[in-house]
Amino acid sequence: MPSPSLDTLLRQLEESKRQFGAGHGDRTEKLLKRLAQRRFSDADSLVRFHEALLFIRSHPQTPATFKAVEKLLSNFIQRVDDLRASGADMTPLDYIENSGIAGTVISGTFSYDIVRFLVGRHPTRVDAAWDEPEKPERLGATLPRFLPLLYEDSLVEANIPYHTWIDAATNKRRRLRWLIQSFEQLKVDARTKGELYDSLGLRIQWDLGNSRASRTRNRRRVKRVFYHTGPLIRRSEVSLDEEFQAPPVELKKLSSAEGEAMQDMLRETTTVRYRELYGITHGDRDGVVRADVGRGVEIFLWGLPRERRLPLRAYHAGFTLKNGVPINYIEGITIADRMEIGFNTFYTFREGESAWVYATVLRLLHQLVGVTCISIDPYQLGFNNDEAIESGAFWFYSKLGFRPTRPELAKMMTAEERRIAADPKYRSPARVLRRLSAGNVVYEVPGAPRGNWDRFAIRNVGLAVQRRMSREFNGDAAKIRVASAEEVARVLEMKLEGTSEPEYRAFEDLALVLALIPSLPEWSGTEKQKVVQIIRAKTDPDESHYARLLKQHQKLRAAIIKLGEPAAPL
Repeated sequence: MPSPSLDTLLRQLEESKRQFGAGHGDRTEKLLKRLAQRRFSDADSLVRFHEALLFIRSHPQTPATFKAVEKLLSNFIQRVDDLRASGADMTPLDYIENSGIAGTVISGTFSYDIVRFLVGRHPTRVDAAWDEPEKPERLGATLPRFLPLLYEDSLVEANIPYHTWIDAATNKRRRLRWLIQSFEQLKVDARTKGELYDSLGLRIQWDLGNSRASRTRNRRRVKRVFYHTGPLIRRSEVSLDEEFQAPPVELKKLSSAEGEAMQDMLRETTTVRYRELYGITHGDRDGVVRADVGRGVEIFLWGLPRERRLPLRAYHAGFTLKNGVPINYIEGITIADRMEIGFNTFYTFREGESAWVYATVLRLLHQLVGVTCISIDPYQLGFNNDEAIESGAFWFYSKLGFRPTRPELAKMMTAEERRIAADPKYRSPARVLRRLSAGNVVYEVPGAPRGNWDRFAIRNVGLAVQRRMSREFNGDAAKIRVASAEEVARVLEMKLEGTSEPEYRAFEDLALVLALIPSLPEWSGTEKQKVVQIIRAKTDPDESHYARLLKQHQKLRAAIIKLGEPAAPL
């Protein structure tokens, strides 16, 4: 009897990995043993094997399958090297959806803070493409700060060999580290350093080798592995209403060192996937909390340090580990009781218990920050996001209880639901999903006000400030800041003497908005004092306190909602 083809074995493994119960683990183990003995002649098949192994590692059926995939993943780089040596086309390993496999190279443009992190963490494996800069003119404008007499060449000559100048100034093997160290020595603030470096557009190359930062090996050791001996939790079994009414989950505060280690793990997790999130790059290592929610799932959440906070909203980020494997990242941005949530489950793990994990994350954010209105940005639904369209993201959220905030989209959703009910085989075409994803969807917890935030967009608040700046201050940002701060301090009777720089910056930003509220001078003394408490809470160690106080101040909450609604046409 002829041996089954590689494609057949892979299809059988992809089917077996999703089946749980008696005997399924044995079948998976046998398939792993057979595939372990096979040679791979093309990159696409190798990627399929890699992704199946990662899913089994995070959702193991038995100790034997867990042990087998651990061994296969630890040595996976040899398969990549063998395939490359055979002369096969390795291009599929460079696709963004496949990036991060051991033995491959990450090549892209990253922010200053991420490059600084990579240089510190992987100094011998990270460098820049010096001989092919995307913006050579920017190198000519910036590098003379660090290379004496470079202006003699860059100001008047063409085709400047910048890499030659850098090589002459430092050892070739530490070129990027030299540049980052040079930036660190600049007498400017952190944001300016970042802006100056980012303007260079340097393409970074990160040779992963067999690093634990690769998707192949990026996992943390767990004390106890959760084995799936029964069916996974289906989306139809998940109720957001029930989750939000469940008892609180125990949150453990991590030490600064533990918090930094978890944030470093997520930075590597997202960077190898060419993704970068503000709260991952700039997270507060002193504010990391961990929740063990069962089924092998750990959720980590944190806020931002005082100097990196947003002007108006509170910010939280984090990620989820399943049996020690990163399976998603999280972003929650809050004003009062409304949170915009960004949640991305990595493609490899979407066949797992994504809906249950998502509901649990929302429950934790509700517990941590006190939010009662969860809003999803159109991009998450599929607006200019083909990946979300292909995955049917709109229906994922809809079936969990999210509703469109725009009446015409709510009407369209109802009509589409009728078509689906009438024909079980019907699937919403991409053109319909794109139309449905043109606006936000929201979920309000049981008992919360419905519809308050339907027309709100934080951008409208910022635009209202710009219109006032144009109208009253001739477009002068410095003047509107000074005038708003003086006016609000007088109305609230605030004493600003001795205020620290982060505290004053937070006050100045909020004052721009408070100055737009005509009735503020008529508020009661108690209401004004509570506004002062909100301003001061913006720089508390835990920014959640700020969001909760803002939620409780009904007049200020209502004023912000009104400012965030679309302006009347001129």
